[in-house]
Amino acid sequence: MGEVAWSIAEVARESGVTSRTLRHYHAIGLLIPARTAPNGRRYYEQEQLLRLQQILLLRDLGLSLDVVGEVLERRSSTSTIEVLGRHKEWLQREQLRLAQLIRTVDTTIANLTEGGEMKPEKVFEGFEHNPYEAEARERWGDAQVDASYERMQGWTEQEAELARTGFAQVHEGITTLKAQGAEVHDPTVQELIQLHHQVISLFWTPTREAYKSLGQMYVDDPRFTQTINPTDPTVAEYLRDAMTVYADQNLSE
Repeated sequence: MGEVAWSIAEVARESGVTSRTLRHYHAIGLLIPARTAPNGRRYYEQEQLLRLQQILLLRDLGLSLDVVGEVLERRSSTSTIEVLGRHKEWLQREQLRLAQLIRTVDTTIANLTEGGEMKPEKVFEGFEHNPYEAEARERWGDAQVDASYERMQGWTEQEAELARTGFAQVHEGITTLKAQGAEVHDPTVQELIQLHHQVISLFWTPTREAYKSLGQMYVDDPRFTQTINPTDPTVAEYLRDAMTVYADQNLSE
């Protein structure tokens, strides 16, 4: 008796991925069904479900389908477990942060309903603060920092979401590709750097040298190095080198 198999309709329903998308994944060789019945209906087993999960996780990191395919081809079962473990840790941190924000909003609603007052530390509990603002004002001046905040006020909802999650996506993706042995000039790496530049450009528009200097700062400042990867400082160096390649190829003086 063979493994339990699920039809394309069942997989679509449970995963939230449309049947059309699953057929497209099949057509480009990204997710091949375990078998296809004579009537053309596709069936998926456990192996394909796990591969689909990996595809969705990598897509969440901002990788294109071509890049996802290349990463999956490089990946061993050991590296898959490591990547999933890191992604789980990131999701858990996000879960805790969002849970705190929900509690803060609930407290605010309750106080407004009852006509009470909240202490400042309670009003802003759970919100992320920029610990580098004072340093940025000293280094680049008030005008530059204020201009960045003006850009932020004009963000669309999609841009705000990208600003919130983009850096984490890049850090996770870069860590994955470095572990897979991808060279910094590899298109799979450069696509992530393009995403990084897109996030940076939400705040300010770096020139070629400014972008390369930013990459060097990631290495020189241990705070940034640890944010990029708290256990492996060489990931910051890898990111810097990839940013240098991107800057030389795509940015003007």
